[in-house]
Amino acid sequence: MSFKQLVIIVRNSFWYLPTLYGIIAIALAIISMFIDRYLASLTLYEQIPSVFLSDINLSQTILSALATSLLTMTTITFSSILVVLTTYLSQFSPRTLQNFITDHHTQRVLGIFIGGFIYTVILLLLVRENDVSSTFIVPTFAILVSFICLGMFVFFIHHVTTWIKVSNLIFNITSKTITSIHQHYVNEERYQEAPPWESWEFEELATIQPLQLKSKKSGYIEYIEIEKLLQQAIKDNVIVKIEQDLGKYVDKDTPLFSIWHLTNKTHLPVYLSFMTISSDQEPVQDVNFGLQKLVEIALRAVSPGINDPYTAINSINHLAKILSLLGKKHLATPYHFDRHHQLRIIFEKPAFEDYLYESFYQIRYYAQEDVSVMAAILKALAFIAQGNSSVIKQSVWEFTLYIIEGLNRVDWLTKDREFLNKKLYHIAKNCEKQKKAPSILL
Repeated sequence: MSFKQLVIIVRNSFWYLPTLYGIIAIALAIISMFIDRYLASLTLYEQIPSVFLSDINLSQTILSALATSLLTMTTITFSSILVVLTTYLSQFSPRTLQNFITDHHTQRVLGIFIGGFIYTVILLLLVRENDVSSTFIVPTFAILVSFICLGMFVFFIHHVTTWIKVSNLIFNITSKTITSIHQHYVNEERYQEAPPWESWEFEELATIQPLQLKSKKSGYIEYIEIEKLLQQAIKDNVIVKIEQDLGKYVDKDTPLFSIWHLTNKTHLPVYLSFMTISSDQEPVQDVNFGLQKLVEIALRAVSPGINDPYTAINSINHLAKILSLLGKKHLATPYHFDRHHQLRIIFEKPAFEDYLYESFYQIRYYAQEDVSVMAAILKALAFIAQGNSSVIKQSVWEFTLYIIEGLNRVDWLTKDREFLNKKLYHIAKNCEKQKKAPSILL
């Protein structure tokens, strides 16, 4: 496992920030006690107002009370987190739990509470009778820390009430997915076309039996270090095909890589280190997982038990935002070359049509008789086509024809039909298919 993969795993874990704050609290407690004894040895306490100083009994009382209070606040924080997680699980989607758990604001607040508790407990252990002075200033330090924790507690209550709103959850998922898109895809206009990989060359390659590198464990493919994989392929003078896509579940002995022309088989384990497999999905590179979360929120919203079409419409609008951005990125090339234009990596990614279909096909099926949700899908398709290339417009147009097949199965009322036809006409206009508009109207 590479350092970058280790950093991703650590930063996505729940214990990362609380542990860090706990270690810092231990160090600060020792430093605070050192400062206390240092000031006492220089007889500087005579220049400090007595209100900031405490004898040993008062110091222990204050520190004990603060430790108890901070532990109570930490318990309430845990309870609030469980309430949010229960709401996410029952109302939205099980996949959305990690959005709140891995949120650094949540981890930071919990870390400060744990750090404050550890800080006061360590000071309570260190405050003892000594020959230097019978008064201490560390209780004042602990009170200041408790004020910080109190402020963070108020912030956390506000944070929870904000995060429990489904609109904010949808916005957060969209923001993370868009960030992943910007990091792992290039704009279409900035893409530099590589030398074409002729079909006969691929057929010739297929006649050679490759070495297959299989998975050593089961889980979801979370991250693939393409650049390091490319460097290793150049070093070994091989061609590597990535057999599994990001976010896909793999079991033991599932083929992960096919490697051609590898002479030194001792390098095989190195290739496995370039792929991170975890027990849970996380959209580090997997854009499709972010789309899946939004789709699941929309499906829960249109279910008979919840019946909240406006939440579904909100999810559809954010799906359109992500897909519109994907349309402006270059997604198609499965080939990666070295600087001498030699093929090194084959990695087939989903096409734009795949993203479009997987985003809307379930919503279309389960909300096919809800005019507001179907209108939102048509509005989203018009938005995606607007401002994108002719290739994307054609994909949107073909997908619109698929949506119309489903719409024609429903016996719409007159006003509903007129409303949907207006949306269909906007799609035809944005796809530059005005002449074909009459043929698609309901």
